[in-house]
Amino acid sequence: MNILVIEDDQAIRDMICLSLSQANYYTSGCVDVKCAKKYILEIKPDCLIVDWMLPDSSGIELIRWLRRQENFKQIPALMLTAKSEESDKITGLDSGADDYMTKPLSLRELHSRIKALLRRPLSYTNNVHLIQSGPITMNTDNHDVLINNNPVDLTKTEYLLLKFFISNENKVFSRDQILNSVWGVNAYLGDRTVDVHILRLRKILKQFKLEKMVKTVRGSGYRFSSKKTT
Repeated sequence: MNILVIEDDQAIRDMICLSLSQANYYTSGCVDVKCAKKYILEIKPDCLIVDWMLPDSSGIELIRWLRRQENFKQIPALMLTAKSEESDKITGLDSGADDYMTKPLSLRELHSRIKALLRRPLSYTNNVHLIQSGPITMNTDNHDVLINNNPVDLTKTEYLLLKFFISNENKVFSRDQILNSVWGVNAYLGDRTVDVHILRLRKILKQFKLEKMVKTVRGSGYRFSSKKTT
């Protein structure tokens, strides 16, 4: 597995790269967004670790750029930053980051989060080419999503969350169940992560007047249904 670390602090970058390489990952480092984009286009890494504050731009903008690239938008990205406020975490996740970790970092925690990000797609490997719910069609081979025959761009996490719901339509799931199924068993993420991504998914569906497909079940969690409600 090839992991790209985008961090302008050389000491932190070298520490992360050394630690991951000792765990048998192939690692590379970049100091800014320009270097990172060049590397991504040439190498296509399996995972990114992205600092928020970079010399020529921001990690937020880099991740937003990544999600607009057809060939790279499914690459998982972990944002690593000193910004620890809830609003910062929400901004990071809304930008398309799959996970968010604050400095000072724990290398053991970082390894755990990287493992979770890299194994997530394996949980969704199956022989189904197309799955559908109402006007939503998902291609599980190339990750294309159509709503009313219109292509929709989703981040990796949004795609996995929608796929989980469609594959388990009309079932009620708690936040913990959703967290474990979509993000993998990871003790470092909380209920707020699920709520934020549910909100993002609803905003996407709202463009097609489908936001009510994701239903809140008070005291229990969430249920996804294509059945029309009044």
